[in-house]
Amino acid sequence: MPMNKAVLAAFKAATRLRPDIKKSYRAQRVVEDLSGKLHLPNPRCRIEDTVALMPDGYRVPLRVFTPLDITFTLASGLEVSEDSRGTILFFHGGGWVNGSVDFYLDACTTMAIKLERRVVAVDYRRAPEYRFPQAPEDCYEVARQLFAGTLISDVDTDRAVLVGDSAGGNLAAVVSLMGRDRGEFAPRTQILLYPATYNDHSPTSRFESVRTNGFDYLLTARDVADYMELYIRSPKDLTNPYFAPLLAPSLSNQPRTLLVSAEYCPLRDEGEAFARRLAQAGNDVQCYRIIDAIHGYFLYPAVFGLVKDTYALFKHFLDGDALEKENGQAWLEISGTD
Repeated sequence: MPMNKAVLAAFKAATRLRPDIKKSYRAQRVVEDLSGKLHLPNPRCRIEDTVALMPDGYRVPLRVFTPLDITFTLASGLEVSEDSRGTILFFHGGGWVNGSVDFYLDACTTMAIKLERRVVAVDYRRAPEYRFPQAPEDCYEVARQLFAGTLISDVDTDRAVLVGDSAGGNLAAVVSLMGRDRGEFAPRTQILLYPATYNDHSPTSRFESVRTNGFDYLLTARDVADYMELYIRSPKDLTNPYFAPLLAPSLSNQPRTLLVSAEYCPLRDEGEAFARRLAQAGNDVQCYRIIDAIHGYFLYPAVFGLVKDTYALFKHFLDGDALEKENGQAWLEISGTD
């Protein structure tokens, strides 16, 4: 489906104005930190800060978003109680370089309320100050503590879900692989939103979306390559499955997975290929492509139809709710076995 010409022209113009990632990531962090300060508290969500102690003594900041049920009666007045059906361990996007829990305040608040689940957002150490494999090791250790019951005492691990977008989707998939390989825990469910799963975003990449979507839709193929260059320690990291999970020799014994791609995202095809490989390895997989969406659309305000449709997919996957689309062409279901 072709994108509206006026919208495409706006995206093209904005993409051309984007500065070089390797030169501007620090300035982008400042802008993101400032935007996080504009967050308006929602009375239906309690936000608390805590930390997870890493093996090297570093304290990874965590932010916990707890959905609340607020009722008022003449007899008892205002009553506030927790309204949680499980726990989401959330890894934010940003190319392993940008993004932060502060920048995702609105998104995590919305997620907690709409999905009726406590959200634990992880401020893992970012590159280039901390290069691969620091981010996945931080995320793995937080997940290990969560599933061991030492991070939050009342977590029902059967209802714990790994969720991540973009680089965070990469980290969620990697944590699931690490959990299988190390044998310390086994997540039952994961949601991957336009994840990075492969190592080549050059013009000769095996994935067509790198070429068709890699120039005009804000996130470019060059951006992805620059983020990866800032993330890795050495070229050999590019072939490590904990960097590019699509390269894992086996994807067996992985969680039940929902993978959501975006039509105009350069990472679209590699994400969908990852879903197919998960399904071929015998895992339970659902894969949908959001029509007319670009990379990063999940951070749009929750009133946008694309975001509403994505939450409809999340709720259908987690709770079996009926799928109700914002419009008739909201998403395309991708077979996991093509």
